[in-house]
Amino acid sequence: MLKPIFIATAIAGTLDILAAAILTLLYGRPVYGMLRSVASGPFPNATDWGAGGALLGLATHFTLMAIMVVAFFIAADRFPALRASPIKWGVIYGLVTYLAMNLIVVPLRFHAWPPKPVSIATQLFCHIVLVGIPIALVAARYYRGRLRPY
Repeated sequence: MLKPIFIATAIAGTLDILAAAILTLLYGRPVYGMLRSVASGPFPNATDWGAGGALLGLATHFTLMAIMVVAFFIAADRFPALRASPIKWGVIYGLVTYLAMNLIVVPLRFHAWPPKPVSIATQLFCHIVLVGIPIALVAARYYRGRLRPY
């Protein structure tokens, strides 16, 4: 099961971090600063760590994504309906990840609430289309292949 978890993490993590990088650039900010900000969640001083802080931010991002992927795979293993309708459940899981990140993780660490409406729309798009749906599609494909008789 490690290969599909790695694949889902790579796909969703890359799509999500690319979206974050593009948005960061559109706001006229440096991508390395955004990555250091990600690292500053678990490592508050990472904003001062230069390139090392940026690399740690990338590692932090993909670690969080791997946790999200593993959680979905565990749920899909226990509840076959999740893998039978991957688009529907990917949308729902995207909403769940949005709520977890924006109602729990980010406010606890950064005291950033409430977000602006444009930020909500952008984040919902990213969590649903770039995170939830790809994770659900990879999980559905994995379980479909695993259950196929040989």
